Amino acid sequence: MALARHGDGLRAAVAALASQVHPVFMLPPVAASGFGGLLSGGYALAPGVLHGAAVFAGLYTAHVKDGYVDFHVRGEDDDHPLTARGCGVAIALATATFAACLVGVWATAGPLAAALTAPGWVVGYLHAPQLDLHPVTATVGYPVGIALALVGGYAAQAGTVTPRVGAFAAVLLVVVAGIKVIDDAQDYAYDRSIDKRTVAVALGVARARRVAHGLLAAGLVAVVTLSASGLFPPSTVAAAAVFGGVAVLARDAGPERATMLLVRGSYLFLAVLLATTWTAPLGG
Repeated sequence: MALARHGDGLRAAVAALASQVHPVFMLPPVAASGFGGLLSGGYALAPGVLHGAAVFAGLYTAHVKDGYVDFHVRGEDDDHPLTARGCGVAIALATATFAACLVGVWATAGPLAAALTAPGWVVGYLHAPQLDLHPVTATVGYPVGIALALVGGYAAQAGTVTPRVGAFAAVLLVVVAGIKVIDDAQDYAYDRSIDKRTVAVALGVARARRVAHGLLAAGLVAVVTLSASGLFPPSTVAAAAVFGGVAVLARDAGPERATMLLVRGSYLFLAVLLATTWTAPLGG
């Protein structure tokens, strides 16, 4: 049986498999892995690359499984490049890659790093149809993956996790959860029709938007508070200011444009956090 729904042969199959790489949503977790590694004060290439590759493989698994469920099971999507068999093959390849990288992380960085890496695949594989039907799990799955990527990336370099790194991960989790609530509002009508209870379906679009703004604000206030307390370097306030500006621009935009702005704003948030902490070793 063919892997691709459109076209025959190896080229069509490769193109269909490659179509499941979604840079906009896959870059933040992979970047979080690198961010965590760089926060350790040094960067050993082998564990860093293996951890980043594991994060990528877990995300790829999530995207393929989500696409399979939405098109082949629920009939939600109008089209999908992979056949049902193609989705199975893609998930199997991604899972094998993840497992190989996980073994590599254990061998090069130790059991703690591996233990913090392994849940990434589980969260990704279970996102659909298990986790995406409840407002909480539908919202926090992706943010939890980013938080795990950060602490796992740090552990892959340092062999441990500090309170400061845990605080960075918690801030990202809250901020990205806010973005996810807005992103899910794009599919409000369809999600409501199939009883898929995202925050927008459970609370309504307007109230969900207020929840999202509250989460974004809470994450930025946390950065300022942790900076004032000394857990974060004082300069990290700049990251809150940069992302706060993006959040203001996105406030009155529709769900699609707001998501685009906020996802790209999260890249800036990570970049400025890294730049402002690079000269402040994470000893806490």
